[in-house]
Amino acid sequence: MKGVLVLGAGLVARPLVRYLLENTGSRVTVASRTLEKGERIVAGHKNGLAVAFDITRDTNLKDLVGEHDIVVSLLPYTHHAEVAKAAIDAGKHMATTSYVSDAMKELDGPAREAGVLLINEMGLDPGIDHMEAQRVIDYVHSEGGEVEEFISYCGGLPAPEANTNPWGYKFSWSPRGVVLASRNSARFRRRGKDIEIPGRKLFANYDLIEVRDLGTFEGYPNRDSIPYADIYGIPGAITVLRGTLRNSGWCDTWKGLHDIGLLEERTTNASTYQDLMNGLAPGVGPLKERLRSRISTKNDDLVIRNWEWLGLLEERELLDNTSRMDALSALLQEKLIFAPGERDMIILKHTFKIVIDGEKRTINSTMIDYGIPGGDSAMSRTVGIPAAIGVELQLTGKLDHLSGVHIPILPEIYKPALEKLREQSIQFHETSS
Repeated sequence: MKGVLVLGAGLVARPLVRYLLENTGSRVTVASRTLEKGERIVAGHKNGLAVAFDITRDTNLKDLVGEHDIVVSLLPYTHHAEVAKAAIDAGKHMATTSYVSDAMKELDGPAREAGVLLINEMGLDPGIDHMEAQRVIDYVHSEGGEVEEFISYCGGLPAPEANTNPWGYKFSWSPRGVVLASRNSARFRRRGKDIEIPGRKLFANYDLIEVRDLGTFEGYPNRDSIPYADIYGIPGAITVLRGTLRNSGWCDTWKGLHDIGLLEERTTNASTYQDLMNGLAPGVGPLKERLRSRISTKNDDLVIRNWEWLGLLEERELLDNTSRMDALSALLQEKLIFAPGERDMIILKHTFKIVIDGEKRTINSTMIDYGIPGGDSAMSRTVGIPAAIGVELQLTGKLDHLSGVHIPILPEIYKPALEKLREQSIQFHETSS
């Protein structure tokens, strides 16, 4: 019986582990800093085992990896390269759901020499987005066509019936991670022009995106989209944009937070949220008016209302006084939460503008997935299950001809992966016009 080592027992671990235990016949070891988390995920399955392991303190990583055939790292991305090195040393394959880091890229050569496959970006975004994008692009090329424009938006949101707060959002992963991501700059190509947006202006640059049966959303650029022209094999595309999808009002609300400096990791002497906001908008007169004078959005009134609803204007002790950003993150963690039984929702929409035989067409491919009330969230399913499928392909020997660092843009990965995702009711609906 082959063995899989899963490092980490966080939000996406349960769907991954349960898929492996129920579909592959392998033994699965969940190694977690908190043993009880691993035990809850394994849930007494005869082929499951939970062990205590802390990568920052324990020294038996190589031994753990060597006792299994494949290792999955669900640890923070900063530890992936360390795990990959242990996998290479032990001659074992590896999978992650994270973006390929520079440190991981450097391991491509050693992994190839060792005959080890390191699959990265095997999650949702990145992951499923790559698979479907490459599937459609390969189809267009097989028909002798060209992709002129590629636009992709992905968002994790509350399901419509759970969209019960004015921010239009509830957290299915770390609030601090969302705040940190809000500070990223972005690069993309639009109609032949390469555009770079600094983090402080990110939320001033959004488009309105229509999603069939669900309405209009805000989409803003995410990270650096331009390399995907080469990654996907569409170097001649005049538009290449990958972005994030949110409900209406999100971008103005966060643009305002940038404007007043609340997203900075600067220490604060404030004791309450009202004191904190007074410090960010010094002067005389009502606090709301002082704040309004320091922001520049399309709907300043909405921004102030959303801040007031969150509690940023209250005479209330800071939940976390480490920094301005941490004070905000703690309040978000408290207020933007799913109630028991509520569902989250994933929307992933690709738009391709193509030319085949001189005829211009638009292809829209959209995936919408909902969480299971009282069960796994859509976010955990759509991140964890693709990674499990990547492991399954390795376990069955279907990827034995591959080595080195890869993402799921090869047909031998994305074709069976998309088919297996459909079996889990995670699938795309395609329209053409």
